[in-house]
Amino acid sequence: MHRIAIATAAEVSTLDDEGRHLLAALVDAGLEVEPAVWDDADVDWSSYDAVVVRSTWDYPRRLTEFLDWAARVAERTLLLNDVALLTWTTDKRYLLDLERAGVPVVPSVFLEPGQPTEHPLLGLEHVVKPTVSAGSIDTLRLGPDDPDRSRGLVEAIHATGRTAMVQPYLADVDVSGETALVYLDGVLSHAMRKGALLEAGAELHDGLYAQEQIDPRDATPEEAAVGEAALAAVAALPERAGALPPLYARVDLLGSPEGPVVLEVELAEPSLFLDLAPGSAQRFAEAVRRRLG
Repeated sequence: MHRIAIATAAEVSTLDDEGRHLLAALVDAGLEVEPAVWDDADVDWSSYDAVVVRSTWDYPRRLTEFLDWAARVAERTLLLNDVALLTWTTDKRYLLDLERAGVPVVPSVFLEPGQPTEHPLLGLEHVVKPTVSAGSIDTLRLGPDDPDRSRGLVEAIHATGRTAMVQPYLADVDVSGETALVYLDGVLSHAMRKGALLEAGAELHDGLYAQEQIDPRDATPEEAAVGEAALAAVAALPERAGALPPLYARVDLLGSPEGPVVLEVELAEPSLFLDLAPGSAQRFAEAVRRRLG
């Protein structure tokens, strides 16, 4: 019987609801499965036939440590998703790769440490966040009356050695929400509506992640086309030559006057809403079995 670890963070060492739902599906598929905290030095990763990265939500301030861990695990066993995907997806400057490939993305300005905190979106409603982030941590929605807070957050992000990114706030999200497209083994499995998360004037969120309002949604043909284009761009990266598609992927889209645009392509630790989409956990489990041969 193949032995599988679901990699998670210490704060959710027994997994969240979705993770436990996935664990049950993997067990039902005939696999021996247990959660394992990614930074627990006592875990023998070589004792597993595969390690599936899931709720490792505490990596953003420890990215180098996390990627070093991933590289060590990959030397010992099958890591899903693989190190190249984890490296690419954990820094949102990948939006530049997507844009170069012709994928419509949310316009983004990147401010490296040492650069001025001034940016061209100060006069608009906008979002400031680090390029390495998860769960809306260190992220604010700011208006034209908040230039000092905007510059201050950029400065605070720079002080931690991280790159800041600034994006226009696309107001359609307040009505339509985000569309999250979930892919399993390269095939669209299901879609969800994510309610608007950022409130104007709010303070920084303190916690592992921010709570979201999630509801089932059918992807439109236009949304599905953009999602496929995003994954095709990932597949076309030089480091992906000959590689299998991601075991799992989530492409988050926002509405814009020009049509759907990519906000994020999540290939590391995204919630996949497996507990909310009937049959999806079983599809995930079967995809894992296929990878094991």
